[in-house]
Amino acid sequence: MRLDDENESGNVEDRRGASGGGMGRAGLGIGTLVLALAASYFLGVDPSVVLDLVSNSTSQAPQATQAHKPPANDEMARFVSKVLGSTETTWHTVFREGGGTYQEPKLVLFTGSTPTACGTGQTATGPFYCPLDQKVYIDLAFYRDLKERFHAPGEFAEAYVIAHEVGHHVQNLLGISAKVRTAQQHAGNTAKANALSVKLELQADCLAGVWGNRADSMKHIIEPGEIEQALTAASAIGDDQLQKQARGYAVPESFTHGSSEQRVRWFKRGMENGDMRQCDTFKAASL
Repeated sequence: MRLDDENESGNVEDRRGASGGGMGRAGLGIGTLVLALAASYFLGVDPSVVLDLVSNSTSQAPQATQAHKPPANDEMARFVSKVLGSTETTWHTVFREGGGTYQEPKLVLFTGSTPTACGTGQTATGPFYCPLDQKVYIDLAFYRDLKERFHAPGEFAEAYVIAHEVGHHVQNLLGISAKVRTAQQHAGNTAKANALSVKLELQADCLAGVWGNRADSMKHIIEPGEIEQALTAASAIGDDQLQKQARGYAVPESFTHGSSEQRVRWFKRGMENGDMRQCDTFKAASL
């Protein structure tokens, strides 16, 4: 990726090396949290969504955790910061075009575990967005997994991961996430709740594509062949692929993020048109 001209975001918190702690959510026992994290690992679902499905309890503020700016010589942290900066430029522009104002999220680098307003974040859950504190959380070790476990190497693949989580932030700002959580609580069964989660996740994939389109149009950040890197990543972390890796077969009714084919299709949709109005998975005739 061509990020030399991209400004680093000032919204990166480096908690690496700080001790994790705090349950961060009232009324949930350790067994519930373990169940939520297990579901996150095997199904690829945002842990905050799992916890919202099993409890309506109010959240507590996470315990204070020491955070600082990443070291200037940390190339991976600088890369993440520049990608986040690119998303900020893009979404400020998109929101301004629609007559709104974009509120920038924070991105937290951590190792092992860290307290969040959505519960204790764990490396095993992969990157995730917490709508309660408007922060994206990522253990950079995930990029090693992306390359070695999921066979999806490349800088644009890594950038796609961040752009997807920022897509959830956009959904949160627009009130979409809250509506989905309310609908899930009244869904009546897990399959219907999962179907809503799939639509939310595929929309975030499409919004990641919108960022890619807009950022490349403004600053030509994508090099030849890199779009395929993101498509490979989207395919590799489809629910069908993850479930087959975990247990040898897929159960579509339990999908929470969408199949590999769906994730690729919606990312490409955003990437090709750069128009977030084309990302309405909730009104789509088919996913």
